[in-house]
Amino acid sequence: MCILSFYKPGVTPDLTALRDGALANPHGHGYAVVADDRILVGRGLDAAAMIEEFAAVRARFPDTPALFHSRFATHGYITEQNCHPFAVGGDTRTVLAHNGILPAIVHPATGDPRSDTRVAAEDFFPLQPFGSLDSWAGRADLEEWLDGDKMILLTVDPRYKHTAYLFNEHRGHWSHDGIWYSNHSYIWREPDGSTDNKAEHRFYDYCDYCGHYEIESAGPHCPACGYCEQCWHEFPHCTCESLTGTERYADITFVDCA
Repeated sequence: MCILSFYKPGVTPDLTALRDGALANPHGHGYAVVADDRILVGRGLDAAAMIEEFAAVRARFPDTPALFHSRFATHGYITEQNCHPFAVGGDTRTVLAHNGILPAIVHPATGDPRSDTRVAAEDFFPLQPFGSLDSWAGRADLEEWLDGDKMILLTVDPRYKHTAYLFNEHRGHWSHDGIWYSNHSYIWREPDGSTDNKAEHRFYDYCDYCGHYEIESAGPHCPACGYCEQCWHEFPHCTCESLTGTERYADITFVDCA
């Protein structure tokens, strides 16, 4: 489902978290760091190289907003060109990165090698379908359209009021060291729940939607919130074709997360 992280000015990246996130989301990696009047961007398929490069660039510009993204491919080819972030309308002053699956209107057509986020950045968002993102209405409409997905936009374009925009922030979480993550797929655990031994790179069930942790899952649905890890829709909107009616939630026993 990808992993997207955001860094406020002054926040240092957790390189271990980036490496583990890249293991869970291995189909390409990229970063963006605001650097005065421009945005420095890097993309590539080699996780170690991209993380090292990002760390070096961040060290040069530690007091500006930044993001890092590791991709789990759903639409589009696994290529460097499909690594986030993407320039909006080809204008390198504004870039975006996204976690999730966007609505069908931006899915690539048959034969189009681009990802859905790349299509959105290049063709859809330049039309300003939601109006100004500096308005409450524009932001609310975009977040509703994202339908639970998360998105970060960085810009040095003076037409924007801010340099960094984090959409559906509440769908992700802030770590103790001040980093925002779109989900928990940067945490690798052993069957006993420990994080001591990563040799086998076994990733256990953190719900991408609410963060609930289960060592053993009875099915694709989170027992805390009902989120479906197969179709990536929240309760009660599971769209898995193999599950209909009450069968969709037969595996759910909801727990109290209070």
